[in-house]
Amino acid sequence: MSSPIPVFPPQEGDAGTNEELYGQFTELASSWPCFRGLSRANQLYRHENGWYSTLPPLVGAMVADARFAARPSDIVVATMPKSGTTWMKALLYSTVHRREHPAAGPDHPFNCLGPHECIRHLEYQIYTRNRVPDLDGLPDPRLFATHVPFASLPRSVAASGCRIVYVCRDPKDTLISTWSFVNKFRAEDGLEPISVETAVGYFCDGVSASGPYWDHVLGYWRAHLANPARVLFFRYEEMSRDPAAHVRRLAEFVGRPFSVEEEEDGAVDAIVKLCSFEHMTGLEATKSGKTELVLGAVENSSFFRRGLVGDWENHLSPETARKIDAITEAKFRGLGLSV
Repeated sequence: MSSPIPVFPPQEGDAGTNEELYGQFTELASSWPCFRGLSRANQLYRHENGWYSTLPPLVGAMVADARFAARPSDIVVATMPKSGTTWMKALLYSTVHRREHPAAGPDHPFNCLGPHECIRHLEYQIYTRNRVPDLDGLPDPRLFATHVPFASLPRSVAASGCRIVYVCRDPKDTLISTWSFVNKFRAEDGLEPISVETAVGYFCDGVSASGPYWDHVLGYWRAHLANPARVLFFRYEEMSRDPAAHVRRLAEFVGRPFSVEEEEDGAVDAIVKLCSFEHMTGLEATKSGKTELVLGAVENSSFFRRGLVGDWENHLSPETARKIDAITEAKFRGLGLSV
């Protein structure tokens, strides 16, 4: 049986040249406007395309733009942070690799690896620490992920015509999930938690990682409308109501539809069960494993929070919810999009 995930590729080109490339982009990004953020990394830099990030992944996104060579067969998961990224990675990986790794099999990669190790982020895991890995040897289809807005995707992604899977989530739930995630790490660092009111202020002003939220969603929504065969647009809330239907849509989109035999054998339901919160949180890879990101190693359990639809009601006042809804309505008006 094939390896669950390829060994991380060797570095491409001369290490000194790659270090110089990272240095040039670090110097450029450091000259952009800088704002205080919510996270322990604290500083957010404003990209010239209008989105925000801490410096290392921002530089990683710029290096990816310069050096990543996409193939038509590539599949890229794109999300705003805390919008269902982990779940979508799990669903995509298990759907694409269901033949060599059946969802109900005892040796599925998820038993020893988290979804973020199976589908790596371009700017948080691949183009980091002065590395430009040689990705040419990876077998098709290569699976990648990113949090960057559509306008800042690596240019080769647009040129190659590869497929993009986007997930959007209600902005209020996205905000609360982000706030909870940030405070978890602040507590580990001995820092005071950020108040929800403070988080709301940053969010509504668009000063959040990969934000502003509404611009991020609209960029991929417009790309989906322009080319639905290339950009698949999912809503987290609809996925939660009927995950099996979305797994079928996902399989069709990536060119691997379920056969009649697979349907009869329960392959779709097996993938849904495998990737469910209840199952994934019980795995040893989730309970004790870690994923190495550009900002440091993160426990896999940190990526799993029961993302209940409408959880914002437990944290936001009616007035705050109305404020966010008003922004959403104004931003999305006339575009056929509602979340």
